[in-house]
Amino acid sequence: MRGGLHRRGAAAVAAGVVVLLGLTGCAKMDSALGKQWIVVSFKPSTSVATALHVRAACAHIQNTPPLALPAKHSPINIMYGVRYDTTNSSPANVSQLQTCLEKYGSVIAGLDPQNAGDEGG
Repeated sequence: MRGGLHRRGAAAVAAGVVVLLGLTGCAKMDSALGKQWIVVSFKPSTSVATALHVRAACAHIQNTPPLALPAKHSPINIMYGVRYDTTNSSPANVSQLQTCLEKYGSVIAGLDPQNAGDEGG
């Protein structure tokens, strides 16, 4: 009888752990879906060095940090990989970012705001 009680207790603990892990996974999923960012588009003639300079020059905007560059640093990945995290940005922060980026002639007018729901679509 005592062994059965221990097994039921262990099963209840295991079930609780599974439920907790499931809830943690849902919270991470919700957090990931709430992410927003702006993709910067550069003119085709822009060098990688210029794109990196622009990225660094506008990195000071509050609540709008640049996202990590792609692991593979090819010219294509850099040119299409300059993004700023706007998840916690106010409209004023986004406006400041746009003003900063517009100082550089290599940036194509118009920024592309995206969110996690845009991925894979």
